[in-house]
Amino acid sequence: MDDSAPVIDLNADVGERPGAAGVAGDEAIMAGVSSVSVACGFHAGDGETMRRLCEAAVRLRKAIGAHVSYLDREGFGRRELDVSPDVLADHVAQQIAALEATAVLAGGSVRYVKPHGALYNRAAVDPVTARALARAVAAAAPDLALLAPPGSELLKAAAEHGIAGFAEGFADRAYRADGSLVPRTQAGAVLGAQAALTQGLELARGGRFRSLCLHSDTPGAAALAVSLRDRLIGAGFEIRPFA
Repeated sequence: MDDSAPVIDLNADVGERPGAAGVAGDEAIMAGVSSVSVACGFHAGDGETMRRLCEAAVRLRKAIGAHVSYLDREGFGRRELDVSPDVLADHVAQQIAALEATAVLAGGSVRYVKPHGALYNRAAVDPVTARALARAVAAAAPDLALLAPPGSELLKAAAEHGIAGFAEGFADRAYRADGSLVPRTQAGAVLGAQAALTQGLELARGGRFRSLCLHSDTPGAAALAVSLRDRLIGAGFEIRPFA
């Protein structure tokens, strides 16, 4: 191991596709990443999905994260809901606890938390939501890390609550000029494989991010994860979990 090499984490959001085929697809993605953010049942996933993916993550030595969301299975967690801070904190705590219990049975543990969809976007800009989320994470376990957009209210809230916060970039999502993501409702919001590989390497070289995300529902996600890993290693990066 070269201690002078720049370090980057690759994470994938998993557990969001139903059935055995979805789990198998997520296990294939794990070959190329170092961390997996597992859906905890509020926007997708269930107990069986969490169990199988935690077992696979432990077997393959991947860091396990809780991919927490608004309680919104109908909208896949991509609708912003009017939820009080106390209710939101309780919902986040429930999701972390459910995944932690599953991870422990699999021989592992939850090492970080990453919000999903609308909750991720709102916590990035709304300090009230960010603090409620950070409070739930801090109460769940003092050593949990939090993954969030760079310069976000969520990273500020993490610091306020003594949580290790890490900045995340998206290899497979298009960015606007102001650094925000192009909404999924717009054409070109999800990048093709070659564009994602190019952007992923650029984001890593920029030094702003500790982790890069690939979405499991991006076409060809498993092959893309392996290709991006190999390209980063070829560029001199060490792939290592941030938590």
